[in-house]
Amino acid sequence: MKSTPIDRTSLEEIKEFQEKRLKEQLEYVNKFSPYYSKLFKNHSIDISEIKRIEDLVYIPVTTKKELQANNHDFFCVPPDKIIDYVTTSGTSGDPVLCISTEKDLHRIALNESLSYEEAGLSNQDIIQLTTTLDRRFMAGIAYFLGAQQSGIGVIRVGSGVPELQWDTIQKIKPTVLVCVPSFLLKMIEFAEENSIDFINSSVKKAICIGEPIRNPDLTLNVLAKKITSQWNIRLYSTYASTEMATAFTECEYGKGGHHHPELVITEFLDENNQPVPEGEPGELTITHLQTEGMPLVRFKTGDIIQPFYEKCECGRVSLRVGPVIGRKNQMIKYKGTTLYPPSMFNLLNDFEDICNYVVEISSNDINEDEILIKIGVKNASENLLSKVKDHFRAKLRVSPRIEFMSTEEIELLKNPPNSRKTRLLIDKRNSVI
Repeated sequence: MKSTPIDRTSLEEIKEFQEKRLKEQLEYVNKFSPYYSKLFKNHSIDISEIKRIEDLVYIPVTTKKELQANNHDFFCVPPDKIIDYVTTSGTSGDPVLCISTEKDLHRIALNESLSYEEAGLSNQDIIQLTTTLDRRFMAGIAYFLGAQQSGIGVIRVGSGVPELQWDTIQKIKPTVLVCVPSFLLKMIEFAEENSIDFINSSVKKAICIGEPIRNPDLTLNVLAKKITSQWNIRLYSTYASTEMATAFTECEYGKGGHHHPELVITEFLDENNQPVPEGEPGELTITHLQTEGMPLVRFKTGDIIQPFYEKCECGRVSLRVGPVIGRKNQMIKYKGTTLYPPSMFNLLNDFEDICNYVVEISSNDINEDEILIKIGVKNASENLLSKVKDHFRAKLRVSPRIEFMSTEEIELLKNPPNSRKTRLLIDKRNSVI
């Protein structure tokens, strides 16, 4: 599979390309996927009639629940063709096993190679990976393979340990970090405490994963402003998931993550699985293109996202996506107000005195949502508590319960042992005690 400049052609050419690949992918899953061949048969779907992207509405959507309940039925190849196994993080239920063939890994490498190109990287750069390549985690291997395809040097440091990160930076002089953005604040703190001249370090860019760095209007959010006010590096947002095996990464203009139309078809759906009016936010739903091991058709990601359709200043014409507004299964109804966790994260990031935090959601005796925000501070005070509560009332109209803890205790909640991802939300509503 070779990269093509398809996202710089025209919308008509992109659509024509995608519809040709869609026909091939549907024929493939109908023949080799036990799940989809059964689905098409049970719903009397003649895939030869699915000729346009608009015709996808005649195919039922696939949700995380179907993946969890019928995991192996989505496999399209025998075991001897599978060369990589990963799982989803399991933050929204049982982890899903995802497989890749050699062809699929080339596709994943292409995706990240395109992402690096969007972020302005070249073979003159060196990337320091602060993500793990083990623990069945797709992101680490994807970033590594993409760099390999682009001819970019990689240092596989892994997550955490600011001392090791800085030691590596000083010895090898990478130009780019791939990291969770809040970890950059820890690196800054460590550098200041240990007289490291981070301002003049070799690092000029950071590709930010796992946490948003932009508001819905694409301006930098408070977290990103905190970082860039102290360290003059360029931040690039990226959005991806294991099931998608595709990423949406910003270019230098920072106007949303770019769609890779040669790899995935996107839809934005409402609660009735119908397309939302163009320009409105909806649940991102994807259909793989050119996937061999575990292709998905109309997979609902669970993420409510704002798409942007106008041509980007960089010249790419494919759509772009903004930060996740919220996950559908993480919607909170609190005292009559509908909330998504990112809105609370943004408010907590407004306070310099707050070092770290987690938001805990549970159900009370009458099955209503309860919110407990656990905040890590160095100096707790009634004044800070009052300011946080007032800020929530002003911005969200409600004020949840707040509990001060040590920063070390919060860090253990955010990054429990053997966890591959930092978690800011602990959702106990579906827990069985």
